Amino acid sequence: MDKNLAGRIYRAVQLIPLGKVATYSQIAALAGNCNLRRYVGNVLHENPSNAITPCHRVVNAKGFCSGSFAFGGPLVQQEKLEAEGIAFTNGHVDMERFCISGDDFESMSMELRDER
Repeated sequence: MDKNLAGRIYRAVQLIPLGKVATYSQIAALAGNCNLRRYVGNVLHENPSNAITPCHRVVNAKGFCSGSFAFGGPLVQQEKLEAEGIAFTNGHVDMERFCISGDDFESMSMELRDER
């Protein structure tokens, strides 16, 4: 695992606002390569602390939770998201309401650039 890339992934996830989710592709793009969405999933599976890096806020492009959420499975991930006010419809996040916006993405991107 590339520690620098993993660090950028964890930092991007830390910037997801409370009450929002981001997709694996969005986190990959924020970390520097939008084609690494599977790598993002692998890195998040190794997340040492969900309290520091809220990987439960990362879902797939259709809003479904991870089948192998690192801290107890998809139901635990859904419970964590619902506790943050995120609503589910037919088993997935309402992405129109709860996915980070273009403005959120730009703000996160700028913060990550400023940290380099």
